[in-house]
Amino acid sequence: MSEWQLTDDEGGTLAARWWQWARSAPESRSPVADTTGEHADWQQPGDVWFLAGTYGGRVERRCEIPADRPVFFPVLNTVHTKLRSRKPLPLDVSTAKAHLNGVPLPLHEFTTRPFRLGLQMHLAWGLWAALTPLLPGQYVLEIKAVSTDGFWVDTTYHLTVADG
Repeated sequence: MSEWQLTDDEGGTLAARWWQWARSAPESRSPVADTTGEHADWQQPGDVWFLAGTYGGRVERRCEIPADRPVFFPVLNTVHTKLRSRKPLPLDVSTAKAHLNGVPLPLHEFTTRPFRLGLQMHLAWGLWAALTPLLPGQYVLEIKAVSTDGFWVDTTYHLTVADG
């Protein structure tokens, strides 16, 4: 396991793509609303595997991901439609961490450039983790974060990485 090194621009571009992916699914197939992992493969792009965030609270998901793609996911993120400041205000974060098989992962703060969701332009901010493709096997990814306004996430992914 190794970290996928991204520039701020690359990370911001991936964060915008992640939002477009996450919002592309109907609610009945939404990877973000999913509580089991059954919709984790919703229209995944060919060059990266996105893992969904949540709408808050505790979620435990099980899913299979390919061994040939890097992985990108939010630990805590937000999106804004107001573009006056040209930069969304980041969340005030009390705690944010991610562990893969008990090993802490580095988190990166990325802000997107304006991007389209539906008919409106948006900006997004978040703390993200990025991994190079994982070797085939079983992994446990734990994501925990709390903002100072009380929003919290506690997500566990049981990942099966399979040969592509």
